[in-house]
Amino acid sequence: MSATVLALSITLAGCGGIGAGTADDAGPAAVGAGDTSVPASGAFGTTQAMPRPTAPDTEASAASVPARLPGLGPRTLAEIPGNARQVVLVTGRGKNSPTSRVVLYNRTSAGWEPGETWPAHNALKGWTDNHVAGDLHSPIGVFTLTDAGGLLKDPGTKLPYDQSHGFTIGGKGFDGEPLKGSFDYVVAINYNRKTGTTPLDWTRPLGNDKGGGIWLHVDHDGPTHGCVSLTKKHMRELLLTLDPDQHPVIVMGDAESLKR
Repeated sequence: MSATVLALSITLAGCGGIGAGTADDAGPAAVGAGDTSVPASGAFGTTQAMPRPTAPDTEASAASVPARLPGLGPRTLAEIPGNARQVVLVTGRGKNSPTSRVVLYNRTSAGWEPGETWPAHNALKGWTDNHVAGDLHSPIGVFTLTDAGGLLKDPGTKLPYDQSHGFTIGGKGFDGEPLKGSFDYVVAINYNRKTGTTPLDWTRPLGNDKGGGIWLHVDHDGPTHGCVSLTKKHMRELLLTLDPDQHPVIVMGDAESLKR
């Protein structure tokens, strides 16, 4: 286990789902020992009861999704749910690279309309089709986005939002950069997690060995353990734009893998 992981500090006060209060970036050693409790049904963190959105329909076909999303091959396009009207496209620089670019697409009557291109970080060792806990890779795939939260108050997102001290983090990253503030804003990526719950929920439907706690969160100017990180400004913009009625998804991976 790396010194980076051991150096992380998560504030546990006031969070019902303490054991899940760490993104894959922070690693399991950063959470309270033995505490893997989850919030009561329908409750987000310490602030208020939040509605559980209905998971998007997972049926999709390449024909139902316009091919104007650049860089995506037929297999990747076919994984995008047919009802998705917002796509966060994360394109890694290379299979083993920790840097990416992010574009938010909105589907209109004219097709997919792109927003700005934002710089981002992903996992230290790049990308994988078979993510396992602690492998320092980000998972490749298409995942729904239903739940958000952070240390800071809700900026006005339409997603269910959990403001909690459970998002506190300290220590340093792989490049010696401070991690403080990395979880000021987060959006849970629905890889191996229970949808409709706070990002701090540690439920892992595929088992703990398959990892979890994969989030979009505030960039700390260095590689992550598995998440995708954006500047604080861009995370706030993303939170203000994502709309559960548009069934947003994230499509993420290195450029070559996404061409499949």
